[in-house]
Amino acid sequence: MATINPYQAYQQNSVMTASPQELTLMLYNGCLKFMKLAKKAMAENKIEEKHTNLIKAQAIIQELRHTLNMDIAMSEGLAQLYDFTYGKLIEANMKNDTAALEEAEGYIVELRDTWKQAMGQLKNR
Repeated sequence: MATINPYQAYQQNSVMTASPQELTLMLYNGCLKFMKLAKKAMAENKIEEKHTNLIKAQAIIQELRHTLNMDIAMSEGLAQLYDFTYGKLIEANMKNDTAALEEAEGYIVELRDTWKQAMGQLKNR
């Protein structure tokens, strides 16, 4: 009989019960996690590990982009920022470019922090 890892069960439960706002925050945090792992792999010259983590970060950026409601004016600007960030991740992967990765990471940190702040303001209402 297979045993259930309590940590995995907790993670799955937290995703299944999260609000859409919390899920977006999880996506930003996951993207940043994969970028940091990719940066570490670059420094250690682990090309396959770098590639795997950057592909995961790219997939998250694509998911964030696909969830935009284009009827909202702000979404067009976010879509362009996601596209730019996605391109930086591709550049970082193809050229092993830490600067491109750090630039992409900076944008995601700002978006995540802004999102977190907005969530906090909604809770205080």
